[in-house]
Amino acid sequence: MKVMIAYDGSRNAKLALAQTVSLFRCNAPTLILVGVAENPGDSTDANEELFQQEYEELKAALKEGADFAHQEGFEVDWVLAEGDARKMLLQATKKHTPDMLVIARHSSKPDGGIIAQSLSYFVDELDYMTFGKVSSFLARRVECPLLILPSP
Repeated sequence: MKVMIAYDGSRNAKLALAQTVSLFRCNAPTLILVGVAENPGDSTDANEELFQQEYEELKAALKEGADFAHQEGFEVDWVLAEGDARKMLLQATKKHTPDMLVIARHSSKPDGGIIAQSLSYFVDELDYMTFGKVSSFLARRVECPLLILPSP
């Protein structure tokens, strides 16, 4: 069994990885972590530097996530793609043919103070009515089962 996880090193992605490890431990699947570095809008030197920084941070996050899953006893592989996250994740599912794709529901929940938490509550209520652009795109197009995990 192969389970692919969209992974960007964010709080929600880390929680989704931990939930996936917990949910599928008895199945002992191979986990495939997929990160996508989005290309900058134009090719100025400043944007290229930002992209390279994002790329390296994402690469480090993927290695960290893979190390965590490996320590939990899973066989793990990771993929770092460049481009539009929606299209690259879809392409990864076609190339690696996982039995399931796991993604975290997008949340802009900050870890901050009371005002940020109040605004976050309002945004979360709106989020319950819709999916984000990546999850809605994949829900319509991916050819394997899709598990969208909420953030606790």
